[in-house]
Amino acid sequence: ADMRSRAEVDATLQTAKLNPEELLPTVHCLSFGPQAGGGECCLLQLEPGLCAELEAGHSLVIRGEKDEHAVLCSKDKTYDMKIADTSNMLLFVPGCKTPEELNTDPVSCNIIHSQIAGFSHNYWELRRCRPKLKKLRKLLLEDPYDGPDSQKDETSTFSKYTTEDLLSVIQASEEEILHQLQVIDACKIEGYWRILDFDYEMKLLNHVTQLIDSESWPLSKVPLCACLEELGSLEPREMIEHILVSYGRKYVDAGEVFFEMREDKICRAIGQMLLQNAVKFNLSEFEEVWQQSVPEGMTTRLDQLQGLALVDKSSRPETIFLLKVEDLPEDNQERFNSLFGIREKWTEVDITPYIQDLCAEKQTVGALLTKYARSSMLNGVKVYNSRRPVS
Repeated sequence: ADMRSRAEVDATLQTAKLNPEELLPTVHCLSFGPQAGGGECCLLQLEPGLCAELEAGHSLVIRGEKDEHAVLCSKDKTYDMKIADTSNMLLFVPGCKTPEELNTDPVSCNIIHSQIAGFSHNYWELRRCRPKLKKLRKLLLEDPYDGPDSQKDETSTFSKYTTEDLLSVIQASEEEILHQLQVIDACKIEGYWRILDFDYEMKLLNHVTQLIDSESWPLSKVPLCACLEELGSLEPREMIEHILVSYGRKYVDAGEVFFEMREDKICRAIGQMLLQNAVKFNLSEFEEVWQQSVPEGMTTRLDQLQGLALVDKSSRPETIFLLKVEDLPEDNQERFNSLFGIREKWTEVDITPYIQDLCAEKQTVGALLTKYARSSMLNGVKVYNSRRPVS
């Protein structure tokens, strides 16, 4: 390309009826370089926080398997990636000087010849999203751990997962995955993350609560060492400790490790065990059996079963049945479809535990209901039903 002179530039400005006084004195003359296809460039729009992470040398990872929508993860957050089209062509000009830079550098030559290295009509836009963690539990439940004597473990054909494996298949950041492993009480066995088989977990919990009972320890002060001593012959010591960590709060007193047992969690687990054996349970009978089944000194309350069981007040007598929030779909619309399939009209109190986890940052359950349900009054109580016909 021929290099323009200042005279040519001024002539062009005059033709365009532009007043040179109103413009910066420096002129960029652009020409397309030989590789200006731009096909190999992707633009990514980053919020300042993410930008700072990259500048600090941290990496961002794109995660997802072939059939999944890609997400981008930092160390502790997950973002949806969407392509945003622009009507303006975006040009990549290496060493391009901005007006601010030109102003601070008044001696710069009047004409800068720049080559365009590439261009793009779109860029990737990031939107903070909920980590997609449902799959984590699903993968670990393919092969739950049911104790050291299990023959099943020898013959199992299912994959086992290390932290690295999970990072490659779960669409969430490392911190979100590690936090979720804690939430679902996963434990590391021989380097692999496992979830305990529910019956095996209950067997372990039962050993611990019976020991507490026979030793008359206060529920707020269960000694780790004594538990390991007494129960170590029945089950692996690390399993005993795992149950104490799952169902208690660890603290140290005078150099010794104790656990304060978590009443709500223990009552919930025992409630689940009882409900698993029946399709529906007469509510008042269930409440009686449940209270008798929990350790001495613990009190059962229905709100301990939030997101685990649902009471049917419309049946006579009232019944209760198992409905676990973790078995429901992760997608908002599918979640509501499935809930309205189970029950046509919901009160806000009943539906909240089943949609609470769908709330994005600063979003309320009320906002979700407004979007996916319509409300009406039934006997003076506000209820919600589907916005679309339920198939």
